[in-house]
Amino acid sequence: TGLHCVWCQITLHNKCASHIKPECDGGQLKDHILLPSYICPVVLDRQPNQKKGETNSPTTTSSDDSQAFKYNTTTMDGQGLQITSVPGTHPLLVFVNPKSGGRQGERVLRKFQYLLNPRQIYNLDRDGPVPGLNFFRDIPDFRILACGGDGTVGWILDCIDKINPIKHPPVAVLPLGTGNDLARCLRWGGGYEGGNVMKVLKDVENSTEMMLDRWSIEVIPNNKEEKGDPVPYSIVNNYFSIGVDASIAHRFHVMREKHPEKFNSRMKNKLWYFEFGTTETFSATCKKLNEFIEVECDGIVLDLSNMSLEGIAILNIPSMHGGSNLWGETKKRRNYNRMSKKVPEKLVSTTVTDVKELKFCVQDFSDQMLEVVGLEGAMEMGQIYTGLKSAGKRLAQCTCVTIRTTKLLPMQIDGEPWMQPPCSIKITHRNQVPMLLGPPSKANLFFWKRRNRSRD
Repeated sequence: TGLHCVWCQITLHNKCASHIKPECDGGQLKDHILLPSYICPVVLDRQPNQKKGETNSPTTTSSDDSQAFKYNTTTMDGQGLQITSVPGTHPLLVFVNPKSGGRQGERVLRKFQYLLNPRQIYNLDRDGPVPGLNFFRDIPDFRILACGGDGTVGWILDCIDKINPIKHPPVAVLPLGTGNDLARCLRWGGGYEGGNVMKVLKDVENSTEMMLDRWSIEVIPNNKEEKGDPVPYSIVNNYFSIGVDASIAHRFHVMREKHPEKFNSRMKNKLWYFEFGTTETFSATCKKLNEFIEVECDGIVLDLSNMSLEGIAILNIPSMHGGSNLWGETKKRRNYNRMSKKVPEKLVSTTVTDVKELKFCVQDFSDQMLEVVGLEGAMEMGQIYTGLKSAGKRLAQCTCVTIRTTKLLPMQIDGEPWMQPPCSIKITHRNQVPMLLGPPSKANLFFWKRRNRSRD
């Protein structure tokens, strides 16, 4: 016989249990977990001058309690609670979209409920992110783990903006969607395959914080009486595109709405994308796009007359359509002394439209710059997706983009497509939000060290 703690997962014989402290410190997950003793109703709040024997609480406080932060908050059912946060820890708020990843989210939800306090885990199907954000809003240094696709992450970031907390919590991603482009850029992988959730929590603990640009998008129709599909978002986190790739995404979206049972796995979704891409190659619905579109970057109108483009993509992150890097690899300048091994500092953000200069423009999702790329057709998209071609055609790097169209065209924001009548589109910088960058994989770290040694 023995004792097992469901919080720190330690198991001891009865004889051994008497030799350790009765207080649970959370074990391996102490940086993430809110123990039951950290949450109590406000009416049972213990006063600082209260003696240890005067409390009716069944749990004893640890020595850290005297230095803990205490905050009043409210649960979904309106119950007033006081949360005690131990300094130096980062309580984790977990949001799970159970519909993402072919219903894989339901299993993930149960796993986190077992490892962490159930009050830290929220099913987005019920009331969205707001109840969880309100419950945690006054806790210092808490983190968020978004379990879902890129749309789920955008939803959570929008809700954080509306609540406007004192400090914006950094967000990590457990990718359960189809594309998972943002998760790829943040080193959280292209899709969760049912691995050890404990490793995911350890990776969140060892992650580093960095900023992500977010962009406001305004769509103004030329004729307000001409009705098109509703614009899905007013904020761009990943990318915006017009033309061939949006046409493929729109066909996929329409078919999924009609027959959701055919889209219940990540592999099936990719096969459908391949089929619609093949169809688009032959139909070429966005041929001669330059005749119906004008692109202006920081006041400079791009000359598209000599280009046979079928698509335009505005990029914030270096991943699109499940890992395709449309901007491609950037060449390094050779105008510095190699012996010093000192790379020149990055120039101040400026508009670049010159073809030669664009070869040296580095893409960074925290530099408050957008990258504009041209696509020649569905065939080129397929070549980039499969790795046969490195990238699209670089057109510009700028801080503001204005697009004017004269024809009904397919468009998409972060993978959500719609059909848009003639309009003017303006994309401007909105803000920056902290995201968590996953630790580098051991393989990448190994090759990076070898590369550095070879340079030396």
